[in-house]
Amino acid sequence: MSKRMLLGLLLCLSMGVVLADTIKLKSDHPDRYVVVKGDTLWDISARFLESPWRWPEVWSFNPQIENPHLIYPGDEVYLDYDAEGRPILRVQRGAPTVKLSPKVRAERVDTPIATIPLDAISQFLGQPRVLSEREVEDSAYIVSGSDQRLISGAGDTIYARGLVPGQDPKSRYSVLRVGKPYRNPGAARGDILGYEALHVADAVVDEFGDPSTLHIIHSNRETLVGDKLVPKGLDGVDQAFLPHSPNMPVEGKIISVVDGVSRIGQFQTVVLNKGEQDGLETGHVLAVYQSGAVIRDNFAAKRGEKVTLPDVRAGIVLVFRTFDRVSYALVMESEKAMRLYDSVRNP
Repeated sequence: MSKRMLLGLLLCLSMGVVLADTIKLKSDHPDRYVVVKGDTLWDISARFLESPWRWPEVWSFNPQIENPHLIYPGDEVYLDYDAEGRPILRVQRGAPTVKLSPKVRAERVDTPIATIPLDAISQFLGQPRVLSEREVEDSAYIVSGSDQRLISGAGDTIYARGLVPGQDPKSRYSVLRVGKPYRNPGAARGDILGYEALHVADAVVDEFGDPSTLHIIHSNRETLVGDKLVPKGLDGVDQAFLPHSPNMPVEGKIISVVDGVSRIGQFQTVVLNKGEQDGLETGHVLAVYQSGAVIRDNFAAKRGEKVTLPDVRAGIVLVFRTFDRVSYALVMESEKAMRLYDSVRNP
């Protein structure tokens, strides 16, 4: 967990003194729960709280436990109350695993549980997935494969234009294929929020020039002439995912679902039409609402008058990666089937 995220967690914990009294416990909550492999903090909190994303507000650090923000299989989470009767979740550390070495010592060999199911989003963490219009226009591109081939794969040589020589002669690049544009619902057709970018391969520069020569070191699918090249930086995505509500009003829409299905369920990834420009950040929790149905009131003075029913809450999403004008969010709770263009707003 990064220092920034840990500080955020400590801030939320300090806020818990004020906010915990507004948090509702589930009617069938357990008093204790022993963590097992495969659990997430969200899962565990959902056993105790009506709003599991608010767990940082009632989580209590146990001062005698080293690294108390890390929860391991075998640890016991139990419900307690402070002097004023507000709920607190505490952790009793499980026995560490004994590991043999030149000196016998007790040491953990397991790993702490994640906040949310990382396997559901791992493919979206390490690579650029959205390109702005300017990035599409300015990025280097593949002009040919070896022997003037149009299709290349792992181990093949490719040639690209537009690469800027770097200090490292073996610079690495991600090969991306530009997909559909993400458009702002209801806005002018020219208002493009960004372009879907499919990660195709990784390549290393052999020699800079015009064109530059590279070879493909890893391939997810065939590389085509016209595919874009962007510098492959370190994965700077923080995977701590401390859940918290935005500190400003958010009114957005689901504009795409990654696997293209028409109805959206738990642990699917959706694209929101709000991003860093709008103040969204990793860990923000938003509620999804279906627009209320439009019906006819045949009993009104004006027979057949159209009436719009209230919006209906459909679930909860957690933002796990942000870009300039769009964000990726994981559906954590699905109360109803969600659809494209459902609204997202503060929970």
